[in-house]
Amino acid sequence: MKCKTKREMQNAEPTFTRTGQPATKGTCSVCGTKMFRMGKTGAHKGLPRPDPHQRDGRLVIVESPAKARTVGRFLGRDYEVKASIGHVRDLLRSRLSVDIENNFRPTYRVPKQKKKVVKELKAAAARAADVYLATDPDREGEAIAWHLMTAANIAKTRARRVVFHEITQRAVEQAFSHPRDIDMQLVNAQQARRILDRLVGYSISPLLWKRVKGGLSAGRVQSVALRLVVEREREIEAFLPVEYWTIEADLAKCDGQMPPEERKFRAELHRIRGQEVDLKNEVDTQRIVEQLERAAYVVAQVRKRERRRRPRPPFITSTMQREASSRLHFNTRRTMRIAQQLYEGVDLGGGERMGLITYMRTDSTNVAKSAQQEARDYIRRTQGEDFLPPKPPHYKTKGAQEAHEAIRPTSVWRTPTQVKPYLSRDQHRLYSLIWRRFVASQMAPAVLDTTSIDVLAGPPRGEKPYLFRATGSIIKFPGWLVLFRSDKELGEQESILPPLVEGEEVDLIELIPEQHFTQPPPRYSEATLIRALEENGIGRPSTYAPIVSTIQSRSYVERVDNRLRPTELGMIVCDLLVEHFPQVMNMGFTAQMETDLDRIAAGEREWVPVLREFWETFSQTLARAEANMARVEISDQHTGEMCPQCGAPLVFKWGRYGKFISCSSYPQCRFHKPYLEKIGVDCPQCGGELVERRTRKGRTFYGCSNYPECNFASWKRPIPTPCPECGGLLTLSGRNSVQCTLCEAKFPLREVEREKVTSHRGDE
Repeated sequence: MKCKTKREMQNAEPTFTRTGQPATKGTCSVCGTKMFRMGKTGAHKGLPRPDPHQRDGRLVIVESPAKARTVGRFLGRDYEVKASIGHVRDLLRSRLSVDIENNFRPTYRVPKQKKKVVKELKAAAARAADVYLATDPDREGEAIAWHLMTAANIAKTRARRVVFHEITQRAVEQAFSHPRDIDMQLVNAQQARRILDRLVGYSISPLLWKRVKGGLSAGRVQSVALRLVVEREREIEAFLPVEYWTIEADLAKCDGQMPPEERKFRAELHRIRGQEVDLKNEVDTQRIVEQLERAAYVVAQVRKRERRRRPRPPFITSTMQREASSRLHFNTRRTMRIAQQLYEGVDLGGGERMGLITYMRTDSTNVAKSAQQEARDYIRRTQGEDFLPPKPPHYKTKGAQEAHEAIRPTSVWRTPTQVKPYLSRDQHRLYSLIWRRFVASQMAPAVLDTTSIDVLAGPPRGEKPYLFRATGSIIKFPGWLVLFRSDKELGEQESILPPLVEGEEVDLIELIPEQHFTQPPPRYSEATLIRALEENGIGRPSTYAPIVSTIQSRSYVERVDNRLRPTELGMIVCDLLVEHFPQVMNMGFTAQMETDLDRIAAGEREWVPVLREFWETFSQTLARAEANMARVEISDQHTGEMCPQCGAPLVFKWGRYGKFISCSSYPQCRFHKPYLEKIGVDCPQCGGELVERRTRKGRTFYGCSNYPECNFASWKRPIPTPCPECGGLLTLSGRNSVQCTLCEAKFPLREVEREKVTSHRGDE
């Protein structure tokens, strides 16, 4: 909208127009834009008066201020870079905002909190000759760019869409030299997803309010994720453990000249008379142990072979989230937040601001040839030619839809050590993980010498019915393992077997029978739930983190020991949805919808017919549910305590931040307190009970229930077994070990658990 003031100018000075004719140049006294006043005599009569708000300059719009600072440094002063702070338009929250009868036309508006931002962008766009929309390189980013055009009154003729997958000087310059139009296929795919989610959520949620309780909601993809968690919990509840036993033998080579530690090796009973071992009780196991104690042991076979272990592909979104969970103990939201910071740019000192990783929402393992060559140069210089494969590896991507690269460092020469001074602790840990995974993916395979030894046991003469097997491996050439190896791979070097030949007798040192029970399937963690969604074709890289966070924020699922457990409310909602909306809760159907959205993005389908096909079936299901869904009463479970304020029973409830304890006479009495999960371990300081707590940022720790009188706390989970050395408190240290908080001694977890079982049997 043009400034309505008269054409008064300030800071006027003589100048010349492009035609060489004299004019006066200045700025508008009201709005500050540049203005020209032409002379009034001679040849100037009859000349067209120029626009007093003539556009010049170039405007760039990105999503975030951090990205704006990084991109702005690369582009220089000729470009004005502003941030939209995410989406600037959305469907109205107060109503459905989808005209089903008119081809599902959506009604968008600028939210109240975004009106100031849009006003500033509109003013900046009015001054600019060209507007570059540099939002993220995916469907969501394409939709944001499209919404910006409408909200900020940017004409299509002046809009330039630029896309880059890394925020570096080279990538930004290349993107701005090849602008394009808005890709409406990508926009329509995003619109279709948004409308689908709105149709489901705004149709089912009010029904849940009437039949269950107010404030509930249901989402198209989140409900399927909830179903996975609920069904896993029911598998666990229905599981019946089965007892079984194993027998291991510590054996040794009969060579007195070798050091004892080099002669010894461990083998496990593998077969009995050619049949798989199936020991179901202690009586049968002990009978066999007695026979084995009198048996002779002879090497039956020695097999050696060379095995090559190829590196894993570079990260995609889901694998990055899984590794960050298992190695760094980050939840998905934390992982994506830190990755976003690394992508948008970090100040590396001296005014140098640089994006450190490529775009982090991707399902593609593709790597640019230039990045592969840079990695090969780095590996050649730092590790040597032997660590390079003959040609760069190529990793296949199953079902990748986005034309992205894998997640990788923007330059391998920016090593984790070099950038560490400029990063926060979490940023450095995640960057190091991404950097090592990518460089390792471009290295040569590891070569292992593996050995398998079969040992027969039985009477000194005659048939020997018991077959023990020992396996071991030696890393002959580490290859990519020098940079990226798991706990299992780290331990491989330790499983070295002594040199043995067929027919050689070995000594029995000790037999180790051990009782086990079959275990139920584990509860999902955030990372394993994402893997299940990915394997079933549900969701896409940009939706994984919102899915797992939404089912928790709605109090349908809670985190217990970093595992996801459904609440009573979550199980009730899931059961109702499965019964009355089987289509929405069907994983195959949800995966097919994702495929249809991909086809819309590829231009293979139109978005309106896809929505119409869905609605025709869904609307009939909705009508039946409204007629048949019975009301469900949620009875809050009593805690066994009484309210200290009014004396009424206290009950468990679920709120926005999870489970808590409240007075049953609410709202007359508003007493409430946090729910503290007991872990079955006594406090080492005061003898009170240790409970699971959370910091304000959601990080789990373990503290005394007598706080603030007792201030004991531990980031690591304590276990009930005391330290074998000093009797102190043991805490989990990694997956397979524990550490004492008193003497700081470390022990293998399996050894501690075995000692606990032995001690328990002695008590009996």
